[in-house]
Amino acid sequence: MLTLQAQKRDKEKSGALRKKGLMPAVLYGKKTPATSITLSQKEFVSAWQEAGESSVISVKTPDGEFEALIHAVDLDPVTDYPRHADFYVFEKGHKISVKVPIEFIGVSPAVKELGGVLVKVLHELRVEAMPKDLPQKLEVDISSLSTFGSQILTRDIKLPLGVTVDEKSEEVIALVAEPKEEEVVEEAPIDLTQIEVEKKGKEKTPEEEATETAAAASAEKAPKEDKKRA
Repeated sequence: MLTLQAQKRDKEKSGALRKKGLMPAVLYGKKTPATSITLSQKEFVSAWQEAGESSVISVKTPDGEFEALIHAVDLDPVTDYPRHADFYVFEKGHKISVKVPIEFIGVSPAVKELGGVLVKVLHELRVEAMPKDLPQKLEVDISSLSTFGSQILTRDIKLPLGVTVDEKSEEVIALVAEPKEEEVVEEAPIDLTQIEVEKKGKEKTPEEEATETAAAASAEKAPKEDKKRA
C-alpha cells in the first residue's frame, strides 16, 4: 500500500505552499471530520499516477494514519498539474463503490479485417468491492468483436474476485460500427455557351453616347453645307 506523509494545514495561502513544493488537500469521511492538510506535491503526483482513484492509500498525519481513496483532484488550467486533492476515508469492513478506468486490449477482427470502426462507449465503470479488492483498472478484450454490430456489455466483463459491477448488466461498453462510404460528388461540365464574354474597354455612359451621336451628325452635315457655298 502506498503511503503519503501529511501535515495539518495552517493559515498559509495556497500560492505560498506551492512555492515550497507543497500541495493543499482535504481528508474526510463519514466518521472522519474534514481536516485540511498539506503534503508534498511531487510525492502526491507519483502516488496518484500509480494508484489512480481506485486504490487505497495510507495518509499519515499528526492525528494518526488513515486509509483513504483519492476522491477528487483539482488541476491547474494552464499547467494541468494537480493543485488540490480530496482524500475520502472509508469505513473499514464496508464495501465501497467507485469508478474504475477501462483499458481495451486485444484486436477486433471486424476492425482489422472488415474495416469496421471501434466505438468506445464507456471509458470507466462503477464497481463495488471491499477496499482491499478494488482493481486499479478493468481490462476489456475486444477480440470478440468479429462482425459489424458486435457489442460488449457490462455483463460480459470478467471481474476480479470480490468485485461486482454497480451498473446495469445491459450497458454497452464497446461496439463495432460499419464504415460509412464517402459520397462522390460529380461536378457538372461547364457550359461554355452560358458564359458571357466580358466586354473590353470602358463602358460608356448614356450622356457620353448622346454626345458622340450629336458630334457624328454634325460631321455629316458639314460637307453638304460646304458644297452649297461652292
